[in-house]
Amino acid sequence: MIDRRLFTHFDWFTFSLTAALTAIGLASVYSATHAQMPAIYKKEVYWIIIGLAGLAAAVTINYLLLERLAYALWGGAVILLVSVLFIGKTTAGARRWLNLGLFSLQPSELAKLALIIALAKYFTSRPVPSKGLALKDLALPAVFLLVPFLLVVKQPDLGTAIILWLIFWTMTLMVRVRTRTLVGIVAVFMALTPIAWKMLKGYQKARLMSFLDPAKDPLGTGYHVMQSKIAIGSGGIFGKGFTNGTQGNLMFLPEHHTDFIFAVYAEEWGLAGSMVLLSLFLILILNGFNAANDAKDRFGFLVAFGMTTMLFWHVAINLGMVSGMLPVVGVPLPFISYGGSFLVTAMIAAGLIINIKMRGFMF
Repeated sequence: MIDRRLFTHFDWFTFSLTAALTAIGLASVYSATHAQMPAIYKKEVYWIIIGLAGLAAAVTINYLLLERLAYALWGGAVILLVSVLFIGKTTAGARRWLNLGLFSLQPSELAKLALIIALAKYFTSRPVPSKGLALKDLALPAVFLLVPFLLVVKQPDLGTAIILWLIFWTMTLMVRVRTRTLVGIVAVFMALTPIAWKMLKGYQKARLMSFLDPAKDPLGTGYHVMQSKIAIGSGGIFGKGFTNGTQGNLMFLPEHHTDFIFAVYAEEWGLAGSMVLLSLFLILILNGFNAANDAKDRFGFLVAFGMTTMLFWHVAINLGMVSGMLPVVGVPLPFISYGGSFLVTAMIAAGLIINIKMRGFMF
């Protein structure tokens, strides 16, 4: 039964930020696809409705229930990732989706939520030594990371794998790791870098290399970044106006409705509009960290911190990617990029942040 007192403490501020970003995302997807792919923005409307249902569910449940179900949720996410390997739908050479009839689900997005909840459960249930976590303390958390990480790499999906990696280390370092342990781990990873490089697919290596100088292959691996920079720069101060952008509407910019949608937005709304969007993201992230700080229990703190961390890394990597400051690794922009599974995941994350913030008065 839902406690009616929760609605008197509902976090309308976080919800309003989420709604504003989602509205901007819908408008941007419409602008990017209405001329050439009108079915896309219509699907986005359906995903928003599903996302709002996910947000409502995340708000109304007692988040402490997630602590009891944490490992089961992680196990369920792993089962879905394994299923992708056998019955997943292949698109553009990547097998990442499960066809559920009416829609396709990308389990790797749900794995982000499951990883955060599992880590929060583990770090809550074990006291942290005064000197920080030792290597033996990281054994089980490493399993929580490596199993979904390796399954996602197998798909292949380098962008999501990187996000899982960053979520793990951000949460782990927040809990605190012994300096000696951390130095040893860094040394091992540096030694394994050549092996990791050999494991990358050819197109992944090409994307990383083109980051150093996109102009060396302007019609190949450097094409995305160069067209993105052109779109962002051509927007000027106030932009060309809604639906008046050319890079996306004329299909010069690949992935213009997904990973590179910020370039479409910047071309139409210019520097002024871009600053508004970045300000909304900044406020949302700071508000998420504030919700974590105000949480009345350790599990709530770690879940809110993890969800906010996930959103932060998505924003940071996507903006770095479309501006040419980071390699192209396929990371969408929360609430803005087209993509149903990630939109629902981001809305659930926002719902859990709202949940943790408004339930603080009950403890």
